[in-house]
Amino acid sequence: MRAYMFSALLALCSLSSFAESLGSSWGTGEREAEYYKITRIRIPEPLFVEAGCFATLPDGRVAVGTRRGDVFLIDGLSEARPEPVFHRFAAGMDELLGLSWKDGSLYATQAAELTRLTDTDGDDRADQYDTVSDDWGFANYHEYAMGSDPDPDGNIWITLGLSKSYHSWAPFRGWALKITPDGEAIPVCSGLRSPLGVGPNGKGAMIYAESQGPWNGACSLKHLKPGGFMGHPVSYNWYELAPNMGPTPVVPNSPSRLEIERERVKELVPYAVVFPFRRMGRSISGFVIDETDGKFGPFGGQIFIGEYTLSVVMRATMEEVNGVWQGACYPFREGLSTGILNCHFTPGGQLLTGGTNRGWPVRGSEENLLERIDWTGKTPFELKEIQVRSDGFQLSFTKPVDRALGADPASYVLGTFTHIYQSGYGSPEVDQTTPVVRSAEVSDDGLEVRLRVDGMVKGHVHEFDVAAIRSGEGEEPLHRDAYYTLNELPLE
Repeated sequence: MRAYMFSALLALCSLSSFAESLGSSWGTGEREAEYYKITRIRIPEPLFVEAGCFATLPDGRVAVGTRRGDVFLIDGLSEARPEPVFHRFAAGMDELLGLSWKDGSLYATQAAELTRLTDTDGDDRADQYDTVSDDWGFANYHEYAMGSDPDPDGNIWITLGLSKSYHSWAPFRGWALKITPDGEAIPVCSGLRSPLGVGPNGKGAMIYAESQGPWNGACSLKHLKPGGFMGHPVSYNWYELAPNMGPTPVVPNSPSRLEIERERVKELVPYAVVFPFRRMGRSISGFVIDETDGKFGPFGGQIFIGEYTLSVVMRATMEEVNGVWQGACYPFREGLSTGILNCHFTPGGQLLTGGTNRGWPVRGSEENLLERIDWTGKTPFELKEIQVRSDGFQLSFTKPVDRALGADPASYVLGTFTHIYQSGYGSPEVDQTTPVVRSAEVSDDGLEVRLRVDGMVKGHVHEFDVAAIRSGEGEEPLHRDAYYTLNELPLE
């Protein structure tokens, strides 16, 4: 009996330690299921799919690239009760984390090259593998490479992770490259750490998902501004191979604050959207824009981004202020069963997710799994979007708010914080302040609230708690928290 009790206590302590290390769940999964249900996608044995990337073919099939180097074509993913058919299209590659369809071929980004996969004889198998570009080095297993869909000019953007987070042992590790249609590799940005996810933000800019770690106090979305420095100086050694980038930037001070170093290091690009550590994950991943024309609910045009450690999907919105990108992140759906590496909208407007359970701590511990998130047709009452104003913020909701509560400044709880910008791993949240909401004005249709706020702080994350707000029908917000990264204040 004592041995049993000791084992049980040990297991309980281990679970407690595990939960503490990963972060608490949002506790909203049961309510989320009313609006967005999770459907498991059966993977037939003996296939093993650790999804790292997706693409949709012109015939409606979805291609999935895997960590193990395969590409499968999948038919039947959008059915109400999916019984998909998997067909291996290509094999023998390494850690696929980018996949796109262009001009009759699939373009696969693997650890050491961008590869064009072509089926020349129409048998649904790639029989021609062409190296489009391998103009970067590879020296360590942790050096992942992510690839975007083609931009409007046909370029594929590649983001290259560092060697073991702290080093750049091979050319252009810690850089972003733009691969032109004819295979030329153009250096675009330096200073990346451990990117996972790259693509457009839906508003004309290319962005990538960065992980918390050295020189990064938290996970974030960052703008890949041509010529920009993303914050990690260990990759400065490759400026000699990138004459188009100009001189090597000044080395940032450590410890410091990003807002201070922006004044010293003119190339330094600030976080566009910060995802607070643990509360909004530890390893954000691939993302996609909702272009489903309402098939996925009220969040059209927004960014849906996966998170590996907590096995969740989140939303993000961005806006450009004074030439600098910034925006907010919001909880969306928890309760997925594996670590999310990427997500993709099916032709039917469902959000397909996939990933892995190996390599790092993860809440969703299942392997060999795809899941699909379907909108049920019911609209949740949510804080839909936060936008900055010169003297406050504009809040948009998915349903009209209760006018009395919406107009009460006490209904909105705000706080701010920032991070230490340093060479060490991550950062606590520091320099906390408490802004004051002076007034709240509800729009005629009840869908927007204009907050006038004293105490906004540039360079800080502004966190919003709207738990006190109700819809006009008395509904509580599905999620109470949101986080806006304030880099710039509008001039008007």
